[in-house]
Amino acid sequence: MTHKGTQIIETSRLLLRRAAIEDAQAMFHNWANDPEVTKYLTWPTHNNVDTTCMVLESWIAEYHRPNYYQWMIVLKDLGQPIGTIGTVSSSEDSAEIGYCIGKAWWHKGYTSEAAKAVIQYLFTEVGMQRIVAHHDVVNPHSGSVMKKCGMQLEAFQDGKNNRGKCRVACYAISQSYPVTK
Repeated sequence: MTHKGTQIIETSRLLLRRAAIEDAQAMFHNWANDPEVTKYLTWPTHNNVDTTCMVLESWIAEYHRPNYYQWMIVLKDLGQPIGTIGTVSSSEDSAEIGYCIGKAWWHKGYTSEAAKAVIQYLFTEVGMQRIVAHHDVVNPHSGSVMKKCGMQLEAFQDGKNNRGKCRVACYAISQSYPVTK
């Protein structure tokens, strides 16, 4: 594997790029302050933009690491971030990805477009062999994103998120099974 860190990825409608402190207002307004968006996540809803700034500062401080992958999902037509996607954890040759997108952009294909691009990047540029993702079973829309990326359901396990204890569906894709176009 050759870690390359968070590099710019472009799709037809999206620009995936590193976070900047200037993204704080858009991040807070577009998704981080919405309890409906964060309901199935493991980080709390932001109560103020200062919290968003602290999160962004922590991400920015990690960008020097070649094995750190955290992108802002920027809708080209809008010119501002509408969500985030990145690796939640990684090991020798695999990574777990996680994503979040503002409610105004749900069900428009943006999350799957971003996830496909990140999976492709991690396979072709970094050399990952396996990508995994998880979702609360009562949030099937997140599982739909995984399926659209060619990921396969592998197992169920116990988990925890902002709702408390939950049942989690585990999906994966390996480099030998290419990402669906």
